[in-house]
Amino acid sequence: MAHDELLRLTADYAAQYVGSLPERPVAAPATIEELRQSLAGPLPEEPTDALQVVAELIAAAEPGVVATGSGRYFGFVIGGALPAALAADWLTSTWDQNAGLVVGGPSAAVVEEVCLDWLVELLGLPSGVSAGFVTGCQMAHVTALAAARHHQLERAGWDLARGGLQGAPRIHVVVGAERHVTVDRAFRFLGLGSDQIEIVEADEQGRMRPDALRAALAGASGPIIVCAQAGNVNTGSFDPLEEIADAVEAAGAWLHVDGAFGLWAAASPQLRHLVAGCGRADSWATDGHKWLNVPYDSGIAFCAHPESHRSAMSVRAAYLEQSEPDAARDQMDWSPEFSRRARGFPIYAAIRSLGRSGIAAMVEGSCERARELASILGAADGVEILNDVVLNQVLLRFGDADAVTQDAVRRVQDDGTCWLSGTTWQGRAAMRISVSNWQTSPADVERSAAAILTAASVPVS
Repeated sequence: MAHDELLRLTADYAAQYVGSLPERPVAAPATIEELRQSLAGPLPEEPTDALQVVAELIAAAEPGVVATGSGRYFGFVIGGALPAALAADWLTSTWDQNAGLVVGGPSAAVVEEVCLDWLVELLGLPSGVSAGFVTGCQMAHVTALAAARHHQLERAGWDLARGGLQGAPRIHVVVGAERHVTVDRAFRFLGLGSDQIEIVEADEQGRMRPDALRAALAGASGPIIVCAQAGNVNTGSFDPLEEIADAVEAAGAWLHVDGAFGLWAAASPQLRHLVAGCGRADSWATDGHKWLNVPYDSGIAFCAHPESHRSAMSVRAAYLEQSEPDAARDQMDWSPEFSRRARGFPIYAAIRSLGRSGIAAMVEGSCERARELASILGAADGVEILNDVVLNQVLLRFGDADAVTQDAVRRVQDDGTCWLSGTTWQGRAAMRISVSNWQTSPADVERSAAAILTAASVPVS
């Protein structure tokens, strides 16, 4: 059958592509204009054989594919795809379940229930929390903070579902100076603008200062939401969550933790101390496509107040065959989406394939590789390591002039041996390295470090 031939072509190519990752250049070789020339054209008027379409798509698109699954990809805290998770993701598309309602895919619904239980135990969260499986940490923030908004306004005597935000008590939002931009964007989506956000100082590693938080909360009244961070996107540092939780509880506020990648430290016996106090929060957001190494997209919002979570998200309609709350878990009651793919299958496969010990080893291995990179690079003349390498992030700088570091970043990206990004840290240009791929090896570290030092014109020892 042509169908069988098409799937065999796709599977053969996928195996070839994944097998090429250890030696494949990380950067995409084609320019945007070259890709437009290969992929664009007039709207097709007549059908084209599916086998031809897929073969031509592979040929035209591959030159623009970034090897984010490579062990030498260090940009934006992007993990790879574990073999079991990749295969389960293929099954997700093959089964094509609508994971909004139980009736649309009972197995998809039950898998999410199972994954919720596993993740809660793995990440050290309180029993009984609810979860929404969403696209990424951006929508995890939106989901969790929608629950926070509902909960805090309800405590203040306001029915948000009926009255909306017009006329509602003012919500006071408190965030750290080095929070991730997705937090502010989530509040904007929820109708809470920058005038309602108070920024408290952070220390030299980007950690929220508890004394500054206490001072901010001392002058606040009414509904309050505080956002803390487990894993700064530049330094990898953790806010002092225990002290923050003390201050938040005393103020009667809601504590939300941005744990996009840092929350996975809880899965490691070596690193668990970094998230001390995290379990005292009211909500958490994280990404499976970061340190669990499942394919995109895979974000998760957790909430310690399931009723507020459900009230903020759920909706009823006569035509929807929704389950009774105590019978089964309709996924649309816990996330902003009606229709979506069954995101639980790759998570389920990843956790089963690695187990608790394998996940811990993967997280710890990434951190060890980050320390190795920092050690090699920091030993070279003219290289300054800017952060305490407590997790998987390495922040560095070459010389005194911003242009030198910026040029080094560009040269590394163009070279393709590895890929990393630039940033600005405390007013100075910096190179930012994120190690979060399950395949990154000591050999990848040595090869990448040599390429980085060569790009920065630093002698390689």
